[in-house]
Amino acid sequence: MEILINKEKNDMIETPVELIKSTVEKVENYLKDIFPDYISFGDGSFTVNYGSSQIMVIVRPFTENETCVEIVSNVVTGANITPELMKFLLNKNAEIHFGAFGLLFDNTITFQHSIAGTNMDKNEFETSLKAVALISDYYDDEIVSIAGGKRGIDLLGEEIE
Repeated sequence: MEILINKEKNDMIETPVELIKSTVEKVENYLKDIFPDYISFGDGSFTVNYGSSQIMVIVRPFTENETCVEIVSNVVTGANITPELMKFLLNKNAEIHFGAFGLLFDNTITFQHSIAGTNMDKNEFETSLKAVALISDYYDDEIVSIAGGKRGIDLLGEEIE
């Protein structure tokens, strides 16, 4: 069984492997229809390309009766992180309906949306996936023009240090 630690209660919450496998199977079936050129890494994670962005789909344990499907794109890597850029991203977070921009430890700008996986239907998954794809593909160019850096497609074939 996969283990997730609930830091508030300091208890162990176990997500049954069957529940995770069921969600992975559901995600893969939806991807076959929506983005048939997807790549599966065999561990509950997948990637799709859309325009100039790459989108990752990751099935994760959540609670004893729920999984989480994370849909995330590394929008721009190597941008000059300034207060003006951060204000721009936070303003966009207030405007956008699905998902939010974030910043990784190495200053990679991400866009992510997560949904519960156990009872997720195809429409819900497709809406979330396409929202992340469209927003990432649109804003990567705008962010690069503001702060420099590289989009997902610019990193293909390069080694990321």
